[in-house]
Amino acid sequence: MRFPQKLLFVIGLSTFVEGQTGKYSAARHLWYNTPGDGFSQGLALGNGRIGALVLGSATEKIILNENSVWSGLFEDRINDASLEAVPRIRDLLMNGNLTEAGQLVLANMAANPTTSRMFGVTNDLVLDFGHSDADWQNYERWLDTLDGNAGVTYDYNGVTYNREITAKFPEGVLAVRLNASEAGSLNVTVSLSRSKGIIWQGASLENNTVTMDIGGSEAGSIAFSSAVRVIADGDITSNGTSLVVTGATTVDLFYDAESEFQWDSVDLYKSSVTSKLEAAASDGYETLRTEAISDHSSLVGRVVLDIGSSGDVGLLPTNERIEKFKEEPDNDVEFVTLTYNFGRHLLVSSSRDTGGVGLGVPANLQGIWNDNYTPPWGGKYTVNINTEMNYWLAESTNLVETLRPLWDLMERSHQRGKDVAKRMYGCPGYMSHHNLDLWGDSAPHDNGTEYTMWPMANLWLLSHMMEHYRFTGDRSFLEKSWSLFYDAATFYNCYLFKFEGYTSSGPSISPENNFVVPDDMAVARKNESIDISPTLDNSLLYEFFTNVLEIASVLQISTTGDEVLSNVQSLRDQLRPAQIGQFGQIQEWRIDYEEASPEQRHISHLWDLFPNSRFTPLINQTLADAARVSLQRRLDHGGAGTGWSRTWTAACFARLLDGNQFFNHTQILLQNHPLQNMFHSIDGSPTFQIDSNFGIVAAVTESLLQSHAGVVHLLPALPDKIPSGSFKGLVARGGFEVSASWSDGQLVSANIESRLGNALKVRVADGVEFKINGTVGDGVETAAGDIFTITV
Repeated sequence: MRFPQKLLFVIGLSTFVEGQTGKYSAARHLWYNTPGDGFSQGLALGNGRIGALVLGSATEKIILNENSVWSGLFEDRINDASLEAVPRIRDLLMNGNLTEAGQLVLANMAANPTTSRMFGVTNDLVLDFGHSDADWQNYERWLDTLDGNAGVTYDYNGVTYNREITAKFPEGVLAVRLNASEAGSLNVTVSLSRSKGIIWQGASLENNTVTMDIGGSEAGSIAFSSAVRVIADGDITSNGTSLVVTGATTVDLFYDAESEFQWDSVDLYKSSVTSKLEAAASDGYETLRTEAISDHSSLVGRVVLDIGSSGDVGLLPTNERIEKFKEEPDNDVEFVTLTYNFGRHLLVSSSRDTGGVGLGVPANLQGIWNDNYTPPWGGKYTVNINTEMNYWLAESTNLVETLRPLWDLMERSHQRGKDVAKRMYGCPGYMSHHNLDLWGDSAPHDNGTEYTMWPMANLWLLSHMMEHYRFTGDRSFLEKSWSLFYDAATFYNCYLFKFEGYTSSGPSISPENNFVVPDDMAVARKNESIDISPTLDNSLLYEFFTNVLEIASVLQISTTGDEVLSNVQSLRDQLRPAQIGQFGQIQEWRIDYEEASPEQRHISHLWDLFPNSRFTPLINQTLADAARVSLQRRLDHGGAGTGWSRTWTAACFARLLDGNQFFNHTQILLQNHPLQNMFHSIDGSPTFQIDSNFGIVAAVTESLLQSHAGVVHLLPALPDKIPSGSFKGLVARGGFEVSASWSDGQLVSANIESRLGNALKVRVADGVEFKINGTVGDGVETAAGDIFTITV
């Protein structure tokens, strides 16, 4: 059987009001003096499985999402024609016919259907108070990024009404408390709303619960059940589909949804909803609220960032701050801090270990917040940058608890990817292409030469597993993960081929870019994308093979005599090295093709600058200089147009130790991409995509602390516009927790705690001299628990 998830979502209004105007923290709270109007103005919270967007309208509509409510069950989309076509395509590529090769890829390797399953709507919780926003006063709506809750307060006909919404982990419910300052003056009709696939809907007075069951061919989703339990000190009646509360002072609501992804039968997921709501009602709202805040703040509060105060500007309602930042970004440095705290709040809210074995669902292109049956790009897992960017911040900002759902998705992809490897490429092992869905579907996605055929996604994801080991030293995690690394090595040992003396991949692409076909390689001047061994492939393969060798050494696995492992070193050492092109740039393809889209938002050929490290100044200054040229060429042609691309650019400049350019692009991002609720738009339009909300947290962290080059590097890319500040609780590779303060652009002091007892090597800023516990030097041996003070 499938195991139950432990997540409960609690909704409630409390007599506790988070703050009044002037009491909100500029670095911690989002707040507004008007209600939200639609998705891009809803306040986001969640318990890792259930997400809520709070509009705070007169008739409240809380948009709800359960993370496994996707558009259908697993579908086998593998195109078996691929097996015969791959050798022909390779021959065409090697013999200089790029055009026909690309055509054959789309005709024979694109999946059927071309798109996988997509994330979708769950339902809305609707609360009708009979109030009119034309008649209320003193309205405020807020979100606390530290505590993870949200609320609304206003006066209406002489009564103060409060709403508070809390998301509870690990039990897994959403809770709401509604409260009125005058006894008996709270009236509310409670209902659930959805436009598709309702097979049963009703409101029972037996247990004061509104229930909605979804299924059937018209649902647009897998089957699920959801319900809201009502507890009130007034009268409760039913009108058939809603519960009507009258004459109350306090009303508590508890919501849960469970799907057939989690459970093997309708009876099981329906009974799970019932049992979770019973438990929530038994515990009561105050207990759930206290535990939820304790849990959320214990994670978000591990890191404290202070990069300066914004004064009165920081006290403005958030929507006004967003508008002012567009014109005067230097006047609201705390908006960067709020963005940082909001991003970490979103990750904790959308990605937690929800208890079912292998059933974790990571944050997708929209986290877990969506009001559309067909969201942009399907709300899926685009694993040629976007999903990975979601998790760049997890290790360095002390949130490893958010990673389990990613590992679970990778395991599902591991199983699905074995079929893809065998049936498409005739190889053992596993692989995946550039998109995954809830089920780990690893077949190619969409049908376009610029994105469909990229057989390297599992390697980028596997690098996250290796990074987890480098940050935590968790050997048992490596042991559990080894089968993924070994099966991936098995696939690439079979899949890769020799071309021009190099270990080569293909057909493949540099996501999602294209080039102009040269005169002698088929249809001249036509734009194509399919080629052999793009730079990103070589970067990923080099890092992957290096990691396999390191893991084998750590786990004492012999590579001798193993058909796969004995070949890893040779495959790695014969990869085509990074090449510098005619402009002094990192070459994106094996040939220095003319770029068809020099403004391309992807900077895939700079993967070894960030998130990897081989193009960084402390490792290879020559390649770092070439990477800077590549980055600047993109920008000179109008690149970094999407939020995630701008974020990646900011992180790259931090890795180049250029704090001013890092901060310049951070400010450009925040001038152009925040929606009113601080979700980031993809391109300045209302279309939401969450990756840059997460990625900018990682970029800011890289400006303050780096550890990829074997040293704990303090303030490596500090911008001039942040001359003084501090941080607490960031994490460096090797298992070091770091706190630091600086003034006038110079380190004042830092404390470094050794979690694992590894040797510690330190660098400060651009190489200034410093002391460790009062002694000049750059390194020291440690024991677990040791704390070292760094001063200059």
